[in-house]
Amino acid sequence: MSKVCLIVIGLFVLIQAKGQTSPFLTQQTPPVNGAVNIVVSNLDENDGDTYFADAEKNERRGDLNDAVTLFGKAAFEYNSSKKFTQYGSALLRLANVHYLLAHYSEAEQVTLNVALKNYSKIGSRTGQMESYSQLGKIYLAADKLTQSLWFYTQQGILAKQIGDNNAYIDSILGLAQVKTKKKEYTLALKDLNRAELLAKSSSLGRFKTQIREAKAQIPAKVIAKK
Repeated sequence: MSKVCLIVIGLFVLIQAKGQTSPFLTQQTPPVNGAVNIVVSNLDENDGDTYFADAEKNERRGDLNDAVTLFGKAAFEYNSSKKFTQYGSALLRLANVHYLLAHYSEAEQVTLNVALKNYSKIGSRTGQMESYSQLGKIYLAADKLTQSLWFYTQQGILAKQIGDNNAYIDSILGLAQVKTKKKEYTLALKDLNRAELLAKSSSLGRFKTQIREAKAQIPAKVIAKK
C-alpha cells in the first residue's frame, strides 16, 4: 500500500482485523474481511463542497493521490454535517480513485463497509445500486470473479426494481465482462446481445461502442456460431 493511502486511511478510516458480513444486504454476500469506521471532524460543513470540487479537479488532471486526500476530507465534512447523500457520493468517488490506483482492498473497504451501509441507513436505493456496481467493478479488477458476478447481479436486480434502464444495461455488461474473463464466451455473448437489444429498444446509443468493444474480446468462432 502506498504511503499516501496509509495517511488518508489513517485520517478517516479505521480498519479492524475481523471478518464482517454486511447486515443490510438481502442475500448473503461473499465473505469479506475488515470493518471501516469513519471519523468525523469539526470544520465548517461548506468545506465538504470545496474539498469535493478540488478533488474532482485533481482527478481530471490525473493527480490521483491528491484526489484521494481531498475526497477523504470531503467525506469527513459531509459526515460531520450529516449531509449523508453527499457523504455517500464522496465515498464512492474516493473508492473509485483507489480503484484507478489499483488499491483494490481500500476501494473495497470504503465501498462495502462505509458507502453501502450509509446508503442503506438513509434508504437510498440508487446509492445502494451504485455501490453494487462499484463493487462489481472492483472485484472484477481484483480477479475475484465470484464476488464480482454477485454484485453485478444485485445491481441489475435493484436497477429493474427502480426502473433505471441505464444501470440495468450496465449490470448486464458487467456480467458479460466477468464471463468473458472466465472464458465463458457463449454466456458472455448472450449477455452482450441482450444488452444490445435493450439499448436499441431504449434508444440508449451511448452503449454502442462499449458493446462493440466487449464483443471484440470474444473469439470469432463463438460469434460465428450465433
